[in-house]
Amino acid sequence: MASGGKKKTTMGKLNRERKLRERRVDKQTRKDARKQASADRQGQPSDVLTAEDHPIGSGTGQTALDPVHALVDI
Repeated sequence: MASGGKKKTTMGKLNRERKLRERRVDKQTRKDARKQASADRQGQPSDVLTAEDHPIGSGTGQTALDPVHALVDI
C-alpha cells in the first residue's frame, strides 16, 4: 500500500546525494589504483643508481676523481 503522505525529500536533495555518492566511489577507485600502482613499482628495480649499483673504479674503466680544492684570492 502506498503512503498517502507527501514526499518529504526534494529531487534537488536526491540529486545532491547521488552526486556525493558517485564522487566518493570515484575517489575510492583512484585511491585503490594509486595503491596498486605503488605496490607494482615496489617489485621493480628503481631508476635511481646508488653506489652499490655502480661503484667507481670497479673495473668499468672509470677512475675515482680527485677532490676539488677551491682557490681563494685573499
